[in-house]
Amino acid sequence: MVKQPVSVNGVVRWRDVGLANEVRREQEERKMVVLRHEIGDVLRDVRQRQGRTLREVSHSARVSLGYLSEVERGQKEASSELLSSICSALEIPISIMLREVSDRVAIAEGIIIPDTVPVELASEFAGDIPVELPASLASRMAPSH
Repeated sequence: MVKQPVSVNGVVRWRDVGLANEVRREQEERKMVVLRHEIGDVLRDVRQRQGRTLREVSHSARVSLGYLSEVERGQKEASSELLSSICSALEIPISIMLREVSDRVAIAEGIIIPDTVPVELASEFAGDIPVELPASLASRMAPSH
């Protein structure tokens, strides 16, 4: 760390410069996450993975082709009703779409979110737990009778 003189109201003080400035610069350079862009990217990715056209999905969702295109490009904020309609047309639960959006936002923010499995689902597949897991973890996931 290096000390640098800084004048505040005519009084010279010494300030640390170095790593702190680099961290601050990184935070300032971080790109702002625009939720409508992330939602649009996820919807487009899902549609393309299914090999479907904008026309097919817009018809199924009862949304104009132009509007759906604007939503996918992040130019329009879609209402919850519209998102529900689009997700129904894509045959995916809105929660899955929002989970993928959430994961992308977390990555953009530099946050690591652990993947969690609901207890009900974990207990259903408790027999599939590898032997090398600690017994305390396996017992928590085993179904209780």
